[in-house]
Amino acid sequence: MTIKFGCQGSTWVLDYDKEVDMLDEIMDTVEKAGFKGIDMQVALLGKYKDSPDRLKEELDKRGLQLVALTHPFAFEGGKESDAERKSADYYINYLKNFPNAIMNVPSRIGPNRDNLLQRQKEIMQAANALGKRAYENGVGTSFHPLSSPTSYFRTAEDYEVMFDQLDTRYIGYTPDAGHITFGGMDAVEIFKKALPLIRHVHFKDGTTTFEWKKMGEGDIDFPTIVQMLTDYGYKGWIMVEEETDEANFNTDQVIVDIGDYVRKNLQPIIKQS
Repeated sequence: MTIKFGCQGSTWVLDYDKEVDMLDEIMDTVEKAGFKGIDMQVALLGKYKDSPDRLKEELDKRGLQLVALTHPFAFEGGKESDAERKSADYYINYLKNFPNAIMNVPSRIGPNRDNLLQRQKEIMQAANALGKRAYENGVGTSFHPLSSPTSYFRTAEDYEVMFDQLDTRYIGYTPDAGHITFGGMDAVEIFKKALPLIRHVHFKDGTTTFEWKKMGEGDIDFPTIVQMLTDYGYKGWIMVEEETDEANFNTDQVIVDIGDYVRKNLQPIIKQS
């Protein structure tokens, strides 16, 4: 396959833990905007949480795929808590119903960055173990760093630790262009450096002065990143999202606008290659 574009659920609900039963509405908007897949935080599965077969039916009706489930972890002490492991195993089995769908794995934001290197190594140790267990069950995983001030993987120095510790036999990397930029890095350069590690991709736009923007209105060079991914032979998904104020009250139109940007500015790059 060539690169495909889908939507990540954070445009609708930014809080990974806020449970909202609105997946039908989300799928309708994703289809309307011309996207082909979804990456949903598990809290947004709603009535489909216990019914993967029903979700597959509803996706098929709309010509959509479940590309990923996003499941956050704290990984305290270098391992999953009992509750985290139980939840992870449930969603690994859930994902088996959707060929090639993966688990996207953000590490939870801590209260501070104390004992930073220790926490980083603990998180990567646990993420690698989760990735290995999922791999042995036929499910892929990808590690997704965030850019909040107390995130454990935020800066260029943090990313060096992440790349060094990531066990790519079992788990890939999800670069998020917006989070990279908000960590004070150049998204193009990080994508270039990490090409062999990339398993999944998130796009949202922002500025180098740390302001979220509509896609195409910030400082991130998405066409160059897409060209780079295409030239490298990346065959996965790019999931788009937005964190502007408008996304909070005009979400459906925001997604339609991103779809227009993708069709005009990004899809032609893939088609020409």
